[in-house]
Amino acid sequence: MEYAILASHVTKKFKDLTAVEDLSFKVRQAECFGFLGPNGAGKTTMMKMLIGRCRRDNPGPGQISVFGYDPVKSELEIKYLAGVVPQEDNLDAELSVRQNLFIYAGFYGIKKTTAAPRIDYLLDFMELTDKAGSKIRELSGGMKRRLIIARALINNPRLLILDEPTTGLDPQVRHLIWDKLRMLKKDGVTILITTHYMEEAYQICDRLIIMHKGEKVLEGAPGDLIEEHIEQYVLEILDRESVGDLDTDSRIRLEQTDSRVLLYSDDISVLEAVTGGYKAGDFYLRQSNLEDLFLKTTGRYLNE
Repeated sequence: MEYAILASHVTKKFKDLTAVEDLSFKVRQAECFGFLGPNGAGKTTMMKMLIGRCRRDNPGPGQISVFGYDPVKSELEIKYLAGVVPQEDNLDAELSVRQNLFIYAGFYGIKKTTAAPRIDYLLDFMELTDKAGSKIRELSGGMKRRLIIARALINNPRLLILDEPTTGLDPQVRHLIWDKLRMLKKDGVTILITTHYMEEAYQICDRLIIMHKGEKVLEGAPGDLIEEHIEQYVLEILDRESVGDLDTDSRIRLEQTDSRVLLYSDDISVLEAVTGGYKAGDFYLRQSNLEDLFLKTTGRYLNE
């Protein structure tokens, strides 16, 4: 099977709110596929529909297949082939690290004789061996997230779903988790991830979709999306009041925030010419990135 996940024209409404609207995408086996979007874009709802925790709307043309299983009809089968890392830390604080993993192994019917070496491997894999006997309340936030990922891997899943796995973590822990996800992908694990960190999406996602108000806005490889849908360079001018009239130059696209002006162009010399009127520290000239594209497609202001 070339594709691990097929979603076609999926819609989900909650009374007057449309959380997901006519969403279609395909996820290849052993790739990392990302969902990007502002809060309320429908990312988590889509994830829940994939594992049967939320049902897509019926009647309608919407279809979902996860390794050949329909989540509406085969939630249990998908549960056994998937591991899930939720947004919240929901470990049992009264148990030790190892005990948490043994309890979770029991949910999958894994015998203790089989679970023990698997747990030892996962603790080593997530660099938690020296914390095996520690209580959860003794762990740092990064350790807890690594343990939750280890827990999601206890059943040796073919599909790993992570909902904002590195939110609030320091850069060292974030990079460690990225490295572990790359290793899992090389071992054939299909990975789905939602994240608000644009660098995270760029670093580990083979392909992604940007969602906005329940709909897909863009889909593709991060580098390809940047190349195809946004100018190559951006000049950030930190004092909005200091910028004169630039609307007449067709080579520049202008965006503004409450305090800054951002000038986008494929011609870096045009932007360099603008910097002549500013002191060092008043501007920042750089290449455009995934965050620039995200803000271009979903807006710079809150839309809650």
